[in-house]
Amino acid sequence: MHRPFPAPDERQPVPLPDGRRHEGTVFLKPVIDHPRIEVGDYSYASAHIPPSDWAAHLAPYLFDFSPERLVIGKFCQIADGALFITASANHRHDGFSTFPFAVFGGGEVAGRPSMPGPGRDTVLGHDVWVGQGARILPGARIGSGVIVGAGAVVGGEVPDYTVVVGNPARVVRRRFPAGVIARLLDIAWWDWPIADVLKAEAAICGGDLRALEAAAETIVA
Repeated sequence: MHRPFPAPDERQPVPLPDGRRHEGTVFLKPVIDHPRIEVGDYSYASAHIPPSDWAAHLAPYLFDFSPERLVIGKFCQIADGALFITASANHRHDGFSTFPFAVFGGGEVAGRPSMPGPGRDTVLGHDVWVGQGARILPGARIGSGVIVGAGAVVGGEVPDYTVVVGNPARVVRRRFPAGVIARLLDIAWWDWPIADVLKAEAAICGGDLRALEAAAETIVA
């Protein structure tokens, strides 16, 4: 008999056989309280050694006062060691030196010649799997359904439903034909009530588009 699916505000959603909860896997939405991070329902991260601060663990260079944001969609899966290197980690690199003179010696740093301008937000779509030890570079835009290989270093734009690997990361394949991808984005099962998602689990995880389309017809907006 299946246990009830955890609510999106459950901090430790994975039950163990002895009744305890797996401390190293968390739904991110309830454990992150950071003004520059936005996380969708059911997205989770794992760590072999659970951190006391998941925001700092995942995005150590994103500060409360940073101009950029980290946006993570729904149902994303973030493996141990993945790191988001957001734009506030950048150094200016268009001049003769990359040295951040402004951060030393105190005083106001905004507008100093050695500081870079504000960077882009880093954005993950929905149902993105970020593999172990991956690095997501400042301003990356990763589409929905993307699989990021272990150890990949990802920057720029990553199309929906592709697999990226390597350093620098490159697209090695598209997961489905273009028409199927378009339908999946249109169906957007991640926006359904969780009860309807679970009913369609076999279609979603088994790649049965016809069954998923049939399930979508029953969803009341």
